[in-house]
Amino acid sequence: MRLYRPKSWDEALAVRSEHADAVPIAGGTDVMVALSRDHFHPPALLDLSLIPGIADWQEDGDRIHLGCGTTYTGIGERHALRLPGLAMAAREVGSRQVRNRGTIGGALGTASPTGDLHPMMLAADAEVGLCSVRGARWVPAWQFYLASGSERTALARDELIVGVRVPKPTGPQHFVKIGQRRGVVKAVCSVAVELDVRRRRARIGIGAVGDMPCRAFVAEDFLAAGLDEQAWDADEPPADDLLRRCGDLAAGGLDARTDFRAGAAYRAHATAVLVRRSLRKVWDDRRGEEVSCGSA
Repeated sequence: MRLYRPKSWDEALAVRSEHADAVPIAGGTDVMVALSRDHFHPPALLDLSLIPGIADWQEDGDRIHLGCGTTYTGIGERHALRLPGLAMAAREVGSRQVRNRGTIGGALGTASPTGDLHPMMLAADAEVGLCSVRGARWVPAWQFYLASGSERTALARDELIVGVRVPKPTGPQHFVKIGQRRGVVKAVCSVAVELDVRRRRARIGIGAVGDMPCRAFVAEDFLAAGLDEQAWDADEPPADDLLRRCGDLAAGGLDARTDFRAGAAYRAHATAVLVRRSLRKVWDDRRGEEVSCGSA
């Protein structure tokens, strides 16, 4: 097995262009586990850990840019106030040791359907930065994840993930998952919701249910159509029957799978329940924020 250790992005992209079979690695929490189990034999590894600044972040207007080398711990501890939903999801990943090593680029590159960050990436309307010797592009998270063939993402063979940019939330965010044990076991269903007060819309991301993370666009559109301006400004959350219908629509649009962790019927039911509860939670949080601001 060959090992490439570039010290700049230009060098890394050149290697990637010439050796598309080289597997990128930074934290190694996915790649090293697969290698240790002896069922993964890549011809080469492309170690990005020596490139300066891959864990840097910056604030750009109404967006936060996170480098691909940003760890789960970094997200959960450094960005809890700026990106609360993403931090909430990051704190649910594995053990402390895994969170200290695992990176946002590795999570996106692997694109495991059960990955905790993916639903929040979707709900937060994040974009993924992809770069090659041909140039750079930003791909919305809802277009990044794929279910066609063997390709799980929109990442081309000569591209590398350089980071993400995430809009600052304009309303409350919430992430929740169901698993046999929290953290150390993969989720059987996960849901992320952001209440976008500015656009009068709630975004819903779902993970671990089907073969790819996905946005619940039908449920989002139904909720947006069912609420007028007065309802958005009201102190009370939407009616239970409206939230229940949103949960049912979110679950109904999924191709739920059965595996040793859970059956398709259970996953669909859990999705509907979690969507309904999460929508109520962000509305309750929004009301709490308004009360706090008024009291101040």
